[in-house]
Amino acid sequence: MRRELIFQALDNQPVSRVPTGFWFHFLPQAETEDWRENPRLLELNVAGHQAFLRAHRPDMVKIMTDGFFLYPTPGLFQPVDLSLVMALDPGHNWIRAQASLARRVRAIQEDAAYFYNIFSPITSLRLKIGLERLKLFHQAQPEAFAKALGRLTQGLINLIRSVLVDGKADGIYLSVQNPDQSYFSEDFCRQVLAPGEKALLLAARELGGRNILHICGHSQVRNNLALYADYPAEAFNWAVNLEGVSLGAGRAIFGGRAVLGGFDHAPGSLLTQESRERIKATARELIREAGPEGLILGADCALPSDIELERLEWVREAGLEAIRYGGQAGRAPVAL
Repeated sequence: MRRELIFQALDNQPVSRVPTGFWFHFLPQAETEDWRENPRLLELNVAGHQAFLRAHRPDMVKIMTDGFFLYPTPGLFQPVDLSLVMALDPGHNWIRAQASLARRVRAIQEDAAYFYNIFSPITSLRLKIGLERLKLFHQAQPEAFAKALGRLTQGLINLIRSVLVDGKADGIYLSVQNPDQSYFSEDFCRQVLAPGEKALLLAARELGGRNILHICGHSQVRNNLALYADYPAEAFNWAVNLEGVSLGAGRAIFGGRAVLGGFDHAPGSLLTQESRERIKATARELIREAGPEGLILGADCALPSDIELERLEWVREAGLEAIRYGGQAGRAPVAL
């Protein structure tokens, strides 16, 4: 039933409960710990998923790629090293290990929908070299920079094929962003970034995947949501609270397609510290504002890993009550 609820939401169909989708990291240094240096990270990641799924039984799972954030390349120390960025072969051990991760997590709970985390090519490069070198490399060799992103795109397509075909994921959760609006122009995003990012989504779709686009905003990173309005995704997730764009307003930007989120994810936010009634009231307001169809209640981004899971249950309760007492009480009740 959970899996069907997610697919119904992605298709903008009526639901018997507004589904939810929350996630957090399972490794303390998710962005820097590297499975290639410490193979034990794969087991720790699977164990983290297992503990969460068994305790919460989520409607959807964003398969977290802790330990696999760093796309394998030789050292990238100066702009000329961009030529060292290669498209990974489908048989590369970094790709095969992630297919194993997806397959093992997928087997933990059969009645959930699974979306594999994929970082966009430019985010993959930023994670590897940092924002300042990212800008420096682009400034020094813009053509080599674009070609490196193209090869990254092909390597990530090979990863997507592996996690969907061998790993049995239902689709991808693609994380995109403009890493620095003051440097990377909107024309750059349209002409250089968008083709590769759309290619990743289309590759998943060709394999039957249903996709969620995460427009990552945090700290000083902001995005123009309209740049992503024509991306081939079934649902969109963005930093509602940072960008100041409500779920309803975002739905209009994305042509009425499904939306995911609504809650601030930051430590100290309402979801992490307020009462059950306050959290449920906020969930009900989000449902009223966005509408119960084509909605997955969630957060702007990854939650603090120490959040009490009962808080997520309160949101799920509100999603059921909004339907049961909101004009569709005749529907058969469903298990939370």
